[in-house]
Amino acid sequence: MTRGTGRAEAALREPTVPVGMGWTLKLSAAVLGFSMAVITPIQILLPLQIADIAPERKEASLAVVTACAAVVAILAAPIAGALSDRTTSRLGRRRPWILGGAVVCGLALAALPAQATVLGVALLWMAAQGAQNAMFAGLTATVPDQVPVRQRGFVSAFVGLPLPLGVVLGVLLVTTVVPTRIGGYLLLAGLVVLLALPFVLTTRDPRLPPGARPPFALRRFVRSFWISPRQHPDFAWAAVARLAIQLANSIATLYLLYFLRDVLRLPDPARGVFVLTLVYTAGILATSVLAGRLSDRSGRRKVFVVVSSVVIAVSMLMLSVWHTWSAVVVAAGVLGLGYGVYVAIDNALITQVLPAAGDRAKDLGIVNLANTAPQAFAPAIAGGIIATLGSYTVLYLTAGAIALVGAALVLPIRSVR
Repeated sequence: MTRGTGRAEAALREPTVPVGMGWTLKLSAAVLGFSMAVITPIQILLPLQIADIAPERKEASLAVVTACAAVVAILAAPIAGALSDRTTSRLGRRRPWILGGAVVCGLALAALPAQATVLGVALLWMAAQGAQNAMFAGLTATVPDQVPVRQRGFVSAFVGLPLPLGVVLGVLLVTTVVPTRIGGYLLLAGLVVLLALPFVLTTRDPRLPPGARPPFALRRFVRSFWISPRQHPDFAWAAVARLAIQLANSIATLYLLYFLRDVLRLPDPARGVFVLTLVYTAGILATSVLAGRLSDRSGRRKVFVVVSSVVIAVSMLMLSVWHTWSAVVVAAGVLGLGYGVYVAIDNALITQVLPAAGDRAKDLGIVNLANTAPQAFAPAIAGGIIATLGSYTVLYLTAGAIALVGAALVLPIRSVR
């Protein structure tokens, strides 16, 4: 065996050496920095900034900014993933993209508060979104690269946990710890880099030798983004199932503030949304790691994904039937319990149906479109239901039905138990 061949095998083979808790926590910290950098500006900082720049057309301007950035995000994840798969840097295939994405994202966030036009905000937020997704492509690919199958449920829980936790922590930081807009942007810029550094600087990343990288051909590169459902049916079923669950979740949460205001008639619906977010996050924390551990021990994934998807559907049924504050709080907790199991085990399941070791980051980028595409579909579906029927009961029943479809779509997967 030549030295180059050995290196190629190290980069592409199925991992067998267990990762430690330190490795897992450093990966989780990097994902937390990513999560806060992605979510907090959209929730707090961008709306406030655009309201100051264009107060009379703030809704339309914010929609344009977020829509343009969403397009960049959709394209960046698989493209950055594909380039990461081909990277032959001495730092490895993933670390350059994690560190580079974090640094570019941090620079874009740091420059955002100085912008006085909607165009300037849009361009920098697009740059931040592209960098964030390049970073996330590298982070998620390290799981199938380095984590044995028997550990992936547990590790995937620590990848999924920071995403909802970042919602709560990021909002608290920019509204309480550093309540100024400039300070908020700078704090997020620093955190996205600082939280990524321990993972980048202290973990290994097997290098892909230049000789193992296939010659680049633009047509072949573009065609690689199509993964045939006929040749890889399990990958297709898993991706579509994730799309269904994320669509159900997006439909259910899109008009939550309006539901609390117009149906429950809460005097402070914004505070209500925050309380529900805390309850939901607590549910995720309660089940995610435990479910990951149980799934690893049993070697089963599908039953956890199916049951958790049904639990998600039950929470939406509760929202459709019982229109009281106490019932909504319970529904938020049930949703968190179900989603905590789902986010851990589905991530692990996805890593086991990837078509090829050499395309892990690209294929995960394609699957992650199932997380972003519902943001485009959900407003059309939810808005259509509310505009034509004016019924939140129908809205949540629809979301629950889609979640059940997501559960059913997991069943045909054959290569994973």
